[in-house]
Amino acid sequence: MPDISPTTPLVIAHQLPGELEKRLGAILPPGVALRGLAPDAAWDVPADASVLLAAPPRGRIAVPQTRPPGWPHQLKWIQAVSAGVDEYPQWIFDVPLVTCGRGTNSLPIAEFVLAGLLAVAKKLPKIWIDRAADWRVTELGTLENKTLGLIGYGSIGKAVAARALAFGMNILATRRSGSSGLGENGVRFASLDTVLSQADHLVIALPLTTATAGLIGRAALGRVKPGVHLVNISRGRILDQEALLEALDAKRVGFATLDVTEPEPLPEGHRLYTHPQVHLSPHLSWSNGERGQAFTTFFDANLKRFLHGQPLDGIVNAAAGY
Repeated sequence: MPDISPTTPLVIAHQLPGELEKRLGAILPPGVALRGLAPDAAWDVPADASVLLAAPPRGRIAVPQTRPPGWPHQLKWIQAVSAGVDEYPQWIFDVPLVTCGRGTNSLPIAEFVLAGLLAVAKKLPKIWIDRAADWRVTELGTLENKTLGLIGYGSIGKAVAARALAFGMNILATRRSGSSGLGENGVRFASLDTVLSQADHLVIALPLTTATAGLIGRAALGRVKPGVHLVNISRGRILDQEALLEALDAKRVGFATLDVTEPEPLPEGHRLYTHPQVHLSPHLSWSNGERGQAFTTFFDANLKRFLHGQPLDGIVNAAAGY
């Protein structure tokens, strides 16, 4: 248990924006101090800091590829805000304990996935009209009795499955152990080949690791059920985008809903911006309008565990990258 007192507080350095800083400040117990780091000095961690709250290394916060001077200082624990840590360099793991925000964005991402599935089944926004001349009957689809394939059954996969079941979908999923069988609520576990070949809607919900990078490439897309709707809310590098475009043009993949790409953003003029069989969004499926409430709750519980010497949630496997 960390030794803290009014004269020797536990110092938590952070890279977070002001509103999230206020949320966190309101839940800190006595003897814990929060110290903000400017975006241009986000890795200049104070010598007396034991904990670092790390923002996603994109946008306002950049991360150097080489160790900052003095790293890892006196840090005992890094808590990443994001669920994925693949964008951080390996020197991050010089700190003894690294945790991620696993599960904090699963619900809004799951809702985003279901919105994407409904948009394709109900042909939105294509069927919306703004003149009488466009008033015509269009055949729409349904999610009921369709097979949802989940490539990955972690926190996000489970949240998607729970919502898809309410629409009467059949759930087929892969899991890390690779084993098959029947899970909770009738979710069936199967091999990747089986999921690829049977899914009407296929969702990539894996962390990016050396094992998953490029997993859904030409070979995998050659085994999908013709006309499948492919959804990627994980990481762009898991999916071979050129192979996807070939599969879309050949109508093997009927539609793609992509919230992530490689790189982000895609270069101006990239075909995915204008392809008629693609819904592309700028990596915002995690957004829920609550400005960090889920992460605040998560960190509050993890901080209590840390202060009492208990195991933390979201511990990252440094070798595997998740």
